[in-house]
Amino acid sequence: MTENAPLSKADTQWFTHDRFGMFIHWGLYSMPARHEWVRNMESIPDEKYQIYFDLFNPDLFQPREWAKAAREAGMRYFIITVKHHEGFCLWDTQYTDFKITNTPFGRDALKEIVDAFRAEGLRVGFYYSLLDWHHPDFTVDKCHPLRNLPDREALNQGRDMRRYAKYMRDQVTELLTNYGKVDILWFDFSYKPKPGSPDEHWGKGHPERSSWDGKGREDWESEKMAKLVRSLQPGIILNNRLDLPGEGDIVTPEQYTPDAPLVDEAGRPVVWEGCHTFSGSWGYFRDEMTWKSGKQCIDLLINHVSRNGNVLMNVGPTSRGYLDARAMERLADYARWMKYNSRSIYGCGAAPLEFPEPRDCRYTYNPETRRLYLHLMNWPYKHILLPKMAGKIRYAQFLHDGSEVLFRENSKEVNAALHAQCPEGDVALELPVLQPPQETPVIEIFLQ
Repeated sequence: MTENAPLSKADTQWFTHDRFGMFIHWGLYSMPARHEWVRNMESIPDEKYQIYFDLFNPDLFQPREWAKAAREAGMRYFIITVKHHEGFCLWDTQYTDFKITNTPFGRDALKEIVDAFRAEGLRVGFYYSLLDWHHPDFTVDKCHPLRNLPDREALNQGRDMRRYAKYMRDQVTELLTNYGKVDILWFDFSYKPKPGSPDEHWGKGHPERSSWDGKGREDWESEKMAKLVRSLQPGIILNNRLDLPGEGDIVTPEQYTPDAPLVDEAGRPVVWEGCHTFSGSWGYFRDEMTWKSGKQCIDLLINHVSRNGNVLMNVGPTSRGYLDARAMERLADYARWMKYNSRSIYGCGAAPLEFPEPRDCRYTYNPETRRLYLHLMNWPYKHILLPKMAGKIRYAQFLHDGSEVLFRENSKEVNAALHAQCPEGDVALELPVLQPPQETPVIEIFLQ
């Protein structure tokens, strides 16, 4: 690798076709089981956090079961936290002792996970935290568990972020050299306040303000990292959290759904992926109770694809190494729906503007087959009007069973049949009174 290695963008065609992936947050934080940021939120020092390392032994670890559940749910790729903010590494890295092979478990879990998911036909992605609350060179800042200690400035004496940046590049080299083809590298995250932002003056006057406020591209040496990644795996997809404007291949909104397809500052469409949780946390949280329903999860996927986005849906395995019943139920909800309706997801994106969405519905569109998919998020009674669709429909059917859906285009016929007014140019689909046995029914429309 040379200093002038290209920063060319990856080919994201497979990514925008597959649309759906599994995020996996797994580490020592699965033992306290009360949020993956537990070290931060409870200000736990290394010596107290050590108990989780000393006892970590996922005796029920079966990555083939994770991979099978992901494939059946319709997921086409996965991203695993090889190192989260706690600094614990899931592989046998040579650059730290804080790794899974030094726990009672004693095995390279990452290799087993990668092999299991590849065997199920899923593409491979690694999440690597830019933060590291365990590393001795990572300086204490506003996100660090030790931030509230009275001697926090003294703790930074001797710490060197340049050594830490080199440590990260060494580890990324291992990850992109020893595990075959890696399709996605997902860094997380930069948090240096931008000039003019509300956080710009956070901690103003603090003696270590340059590091205390947060960390960004200078701290990570992001240009060096990006060039390294591109040189080791030129086709890899890189996310946008290195604080390098314009460098990432994908934009990654977190825990919200944009109202429209995302564009860059010049108004050009961008490739994007929303990451979401089944509940309110990413790591396994035993007592968390705000789990989304199956329909919420399905509709979230539909909403993203209808806006040209992907969904990365997270699971947090337990410390014994299995997915708990709640996560498995949600994956099964996806599996039941995707078995019959995946054609409205794979290869699809936002519909052209000439097809305005009916009320309580979402369209997705496959440009290769020229088929439009109407997702009925709220079941109507006996009919639904499709705005401005007259003369555009060749045939319509329910996607789950291929049964015909009759439609009327002539406004006089529609008005007589429905005892209602149908605007000129609209089309009425005739529906059964009772909703079909699908969480969100889909009608496949063959365009003229």
